Amino acid sequence: MSDSQWTIHGERLVDENRHLRLSTVDVELPNGVTFTQYVAKMPPAAMTLVVDDDWRVLLMYRHRFIIDRWVWELPGGYVDGVEDITLAAAREVEEETGWRPRSMEHLVTFQPAIGSVDQPQILYLARGADLTDTVPDVNEAQNVAWFPLDEAVGMIESGQIVGASTVVALYRALSLR
Repeated sequence: MSDSQWTIHGERLVDENRHLRLSTVDVELPNGVTFTQYVAKMPPAAMTLVVDDDWRVLLMYRHRFIIDRWVWELPGGYVDGVEDITLAAAREVEEETGWRPRSMEHLVTFQPAIGSVDQPQILYLARGADLTDTVPDVNEAQNVAWFPLDEAVGMIESGQIVGASTVVALYRALSLR
């Protein structure tokens, strides 16, 4: 595939802040069809799948107002521009769950919605964690719990887990167990 398959004729900024740059882009396809596409660019997000020796996984229960649902998901969040991504992922685990990962290894990086959003999702695997004195912010998680990996995967099927990063990490964990 060559780089010249699409022609960009212009971009207009709609809104921008530290978490989002939203623009419209005028595009022409090789066959001459033109359209305007909304494009959202967001900072990378780093999440961590924490597992113990028995392959139980650490999940947080939280409300996601955008979809107006309570769901279970991995701890994680935005990475500040100058922050080390691995350290950011570990920090998020402790801040959101009260558990400090013992190790961090890159699991996978993916883009969940490349048709209109540019936001790398960087997933880590932590093998083991130690409980700290950190009290999770009630605004981050209503509950924090450990689940057997197979039960957590079943929570995808039942709709209790819907976030792409958590789904990807849990299915990837099945192949590592």
